[in-house]
Parts: sequence; C-alpha cells; structure tokens
Amino acid sequence: MLSAFSYICNEFQFLTMELFYSEEITGDICRLGHDESAHCIKVLRHRAGDIISVIDGHGTLYTCRITSDNPKEAEAIITGKTENWGGHPYILHMAVCPTKNIDRYEWFAEKACEMGLDELTPIIGEHSERRILKAERMQKILTSASKQSLKGAIPALNEPVSVKDFILMHGAKDTLRLIAYCFEDENIPRRSIKEVLSSFSGTEIIVMIGPEGDFSKEEAQAALENGFIPVHLGASRLRTETAALTAVEAAYFRYM
Repeated sequence: MLSAFSYICNEFQFLTMELFYSEEITGDICRLGHDESAHCIKVLRHRAGDIISVIDGHGTLYTCRITSDNPKEAEAIITGKTENWGGHPYILHMAVCPTKNIDRYEWFAEKACEMGLDELTPIIGEHSERRILKAERMQKILTSASKQSLKGAIPALNEPVSVKDFILMHGAKDTLRLIAYCFEDENIPRRSIKEVLSSFSGTEIIVMIGPEGDFSKEEAQAALENGFIPVHLGASRLRTETAALTAVEAAYFRYM
C-alpha cells in the first residue's frame, strides 16, 4: 500500500513539475533571462537554495540550485543533467503554409510541439493569403509548449520560404518526404499517410501542408519531381491547421 501511494505521489510531482528555460548555460552555471527570472522569483517565489529544473532547448534537462534570486537575472549552479529528456524516436520537420487567421497556425504549432515536432518551416505557396509571421511570438509559443509538455528540446523555427525553394532545398534520399494536397491525379494516386509511414524504416520525415487554397498543380508537380510522395489524410476535408496536426499525430502514433 505504501509503495502504491509513493508511486502516485511521484507521478503527481512529475506531472506538476515547474520547468524553466535558459539560453545562458556555461560550465556549471545557469542564468535565467529576464522573463524566466521574474516568473521563477516573483511569481513562484523561489529563493536562493531552492532546487529548480531548467531546459536548454536542445534536449537537456538540468537540475539546479539557485544561488542568486535576483528577479531580473536569477543564477543557479548545476547539480545534475539528463540528456535527450522528453525526446522521441524520430525527427519530424513540418513545412506548413501559414493560415489567413494566424491564431489557427499558432494553435497548430503549440499542439504539434506538445506531441513531437523538431522543426517548423513556414512555406509560402502560390495560393497563400498570409505571407508574414511574427517569429518572436511563435518562438515564445513553442518554448511554452515545450515546457508544458515536459520536453527538453524546443522545435527549430525557420525563416519563411517559398514552396518551390523549400522543395529544392530538401533533396536528401534518406529522408521520407511527403506532400499532402487535395486534388486527384489519375497518373499518380495519393497514398494514405498511415500506409506510407508504416512501411518506412527510417526516422527522418518531412511533411508539406498547403494553404487554404491548396498547393497549385505546378507546386505539386515540382515536389513529385524532387522525390516527394503524395499522400492523403483520410476522407474528411480538413483545414490547413487540422491537416498539419493530423500528420503530426500520424508520425507520433507510428513510433510510439
């Protein structure tokens, strides 16, 4: 009975653990930025001597003891670390056209990060209605989602690039490259993303998702000529952000 109670307590502590993010980790010293320091010291009221958990955004979790409880720049000494903390056994790069309503795109990025996302590239297609993103806001969303979902790595956020340029940039033969579009081509039938992923023995995956108006046929043709496999995400007609998240889920369940 005692062991069961202890297990429940440990699980509760894990799920409710506080995580902080630091870009300044040198040797055995960790410094929190202004916002993280304010949250740690002013909001959560941590003081010198307290033990906190910090991620570096590259997959490592640090156990630290606060040595300075300055609310503008807290400092701590590192007492332990765990590499590849909260990681997943695949590498997923989503190339997704921004939605006209940017809230939908931010929602997708947050939820994709929670499940397992390594890299996000906003791509601009011929039918795209939105061509500008606030990178700083997106980065904050990804950082917050990584901490909330207990991950040591924060997905890389790339600069926006055109669909055709993205296609030309990714010609690696050992990477599974997928493109999801809505129209049918009798000569090149689309396969289920579930089927394609289940037969793939590697771990590096790229998925392209188009804008509300879909990829143009010229963009799709360029992708096929450069080794991308056309896929569908089921019988339902999905919004851009829903289609992108469905692809993330397909990869998640393929490897988990």
